[in-house]
Amino acid sequence: MKAVIMAGGEGSRLRPLTSNVPKPMVPIVNRPLMEHVVTHLRRHGFSEIVVTVAYLANAIRTYFGDGSELGVRMVYATEEAPLGTAGSVRNARDVLDETFVVISGDVLTDIDLTAIVARHREREAMATIGLVRVEDPLEFGIVICDEDGRVERFLEKPTWGEVFSDTINSGVFVLEPEVLEWIPPDRPVDFSGEVFPRLLDAGRPIAGAVSAGYWEDIGTLEAYVRAHRDVLDGRVDVDIGGFPVADGVWLGRGSQIDPDALVEGPAVVGDNCRVGPGARLGGYTVLGANVRIGRDVDLERVVVGEGAYVGEAARLRGAVIGRGCDLRRQVRCEEGAALGEGCLVGEDAFIGTGVKVYPQKTIEAGATITSSIVWESRGARSPFTRDGVVGMANVDVTPELAVRVAMAYGTTLDVDALVAVSRDSSRSARMLKRAVIAGLNSAGVNVVDLEVASIPVTRYQVGRTALVGGVTVRIAERDPQRVVIRFLDADGADLPETARRRVERSFNREDYRRVLPGEIGDILVPPGARGQYAAALEATVDLERIRRRRFRLVVDYSCGSTSIVMPNVLGKVGAEVLAVNPYASTPRMLAAEPAALAADVARLVEASSADAGAVIGVDGERLTLVDDRGRVLDDVEALLAYVSLLGDRLTGQQVAVPVAAPTAVRRLANDVGAAVRETRMSTAAVSEAAAGAGVAFAADLAGGFVVPAFLPAFDGAAALLLLLDLLAERDRSLSAVVDALPRTHRATESVATPWERTGAVMRELVAGAPGDTVLVDGVKLLIDDGWTLAVPDPTGPVTRVWAEGPTATEAQRRARELAGRIRRLVG
Repeated sequence: MKAVIMAGGEGSRLRPLTSNVPKPMVPIVNRPLMEHVVTHLRRHGFSEIVVTVAYLANAIRTYFGDGSELGVRMVYATEEAPLGTAGSVRNARDVLDETFVVISGDVLTDIDLTAIVARHREREAMATIGLVRVEDPLEFGIVICDEDGRVERFLEKPTWGEVFSDTINSGVFVLEPEVLEWIPPDRPVDFSGEVFPRLLDAGRPIAGAVSAGYWEDIGTLEAYVRAHRDVLDGRVDVDIGGFPVADGVWLGRGSQIDPDALVEGPAVVGDNCRVGPGARLGGYTVLGANVRIGRDVDLERVVVGEGAYVGEAARLRGAVIGRGCDLRRQVRCEEGAALGEGCLVGEDAFIGTGVKVYPQKTIEAGATITSSIVWESRGARSPFTRDGVVGMANVDVTPELAVRVAMAYGTTLDVDALVAVSRDSSRSARMLKRAVIAGLNSAGVNVVDLEVASIPVTRYQVGRTALVGGVTVRIAERDPQRVVIRFLDADGADLPETARRRVERSFNREDYRRVLPGEIGDILVPPGARGQYAAALEATVDLERIRRRRFRLVVDYSCGSTSIVMPNVLGKVGAEVLAVNPYASTPRMLAAEPAALAADVARLVEASSADAGAVIGVDGERLTLVDDRGRVLDDVEALLAYVSLLGDRLTGQQVAVPVAAPTAVRRLANDVGAAVRETRMSTAAVSEAAAGAGVAFAADLAGGFVVPAFLPAFDGAAALLLLLDLLAERDRSLSAVVDALPRTHRATESVATPWERTGAVMRELVAGAPGDTVLVDGVKLLIDDGWTLAVPDPTGPVTRVWAEGPTATEAQRRARELAGRIRRLVG
């Protein structure tokens, strides 16, 4: 006997889960709903199946194919226009020449099909309807039978006043081929609303067969969640993938659960999942394949779709998270919330009870969402930030994305251009660098592969050779789960804003250049790149002067690629070096915490009576200093120490610093006849200023220092070598320099500011400023003994506030006052 699966429904009430997949393909415990139907049919001996398809039919055909993987033979009948339940079956009449069973592809059931077929034959009926009893029959078709089981009456979706029975039509029918003759062609026709009543009026035998098995129409999100609960409670006989590892807990192949995580059954963890330490998977939690659950996540009655990411300390209750969603740190989702495929939810966002977020939407960090976001107003997100392409490795920044980003960058260059590409030693960077090379070659760009190299080495190779640009891929220093793809211009500096926008525009429009096979780019591996960098670096200082000082140093290389170059340089200046983490190692690099590394170096400096200590960041750009007393200098103290030591070297020159730098930088510079050039807060802005004429030194406020005479970009090794040269020239200890520095007092605040209000807030701050203002980046209000500054964060809906005052208390008061004003302007 053949079976017909009706799989043409859109499932509009199940949106956003069905916005881009047909209802039968919605997963139940990590298998499409229709797969459970096919498995149930096979158990009852049905091996030949006809599937009627309409909405997104290719998704069903592609997944099931000819059915051989499930042990059945499947063919498809496609509706060009909606034909209703009966019309769709009539559309397959060419292959229905004997008694057949009809079942819905969007119902989860284990009712006894064999018994219904037996009842059909026993009654010699033309049609037999499978019946089930439910508590709330309002949404279904009621069927009333006599004592012998013959159908007497149909009521489609009755009111409470018409509820005469709790026995409803389950959508399972056993039909004789003659029934097809009663179905009008070329228009929508339903069995319960038209065909069966006509058969009944004509006196044709229709039987009802009540089944005590499980039946649930997955028509709403509530029913979807309920079905998962019933599966895990064992109320329905379906296959649950994975291995039972505890009472009510199934674990998929290749999945890893941290020993410090807690899984409370019943729960299902799909294949290749990762559950972080401190996470709790509460009862009735289902994770799809390849899901990543971060540290301290708390889930209860949650269904998480395949490939989703749930960030640290997120809390979800009774929610449905679609395939490929990305939920960041401390997101909260309440009962009944549902996210469609590919949504991004920013940090600290709140999604309220019953809220539906349709596919590909972006929820801003800190947002509170209490009403549904319609799918028509789709909001795409750009991976570009002011620092390059940044995101979670293999979550945001995938190999596919890296290829497209590289193609966009290559499209802005000439065919046959030469570009350097480098990476750190991490697996993430290695994977993505290969994708970047493929994308550049595809656009006709040749690649000089520097393999593992620090950012300063990469910058040097680009700026001192015939290369027209560079790309470097590495994990973020302060967040090892994130990766950064950075683009360099022909000078080795970060790509200017205008050039970056051209790349982003090409990416967003998918306007890529694809060259002919003969023009595909080549890959070159240059010899001696690191040696050339080291030789040029040594030429920037007086080696003999540093040798005479006989420095004793403690240097932590953070297991980064600077450890490949810097030991030889320090050896040439005659320094006695205690090297910490002096090798490139991904596991150690991933575990490196800058503050902890600096504290360890400080202890070693004291124990060894060293002249100084340093931590060079994993990317080679950042530098943390420790003086000879074991004091770790904060970034502002280090900046002031450099300006103080440079002294008359700065006369007639400029120092470039971000607009939030303390006023003491200007006072120190002015004392020696130097000027200060204030820049925007971004890394690229500081580098761009450092490349300008007359700039002798530049720094940001995060441990980045630029020695323009060597390279107009951040370089921790160059900055450390400069420090040694200055200490030797001035014949001073670093602690003495620090003791003489002017004291500064700054405070910071953050204010959540929706994107649509940012412009208005800045406008009001400028209009209401009582004194002099500086409009380099944001709005800076100058005060006699300090300043306040408000800068919109380009990466999120936040305004950053800085303030400087004569005391720490006054600085904090000013920051709070400005933050309060911004909050009032936001409303």
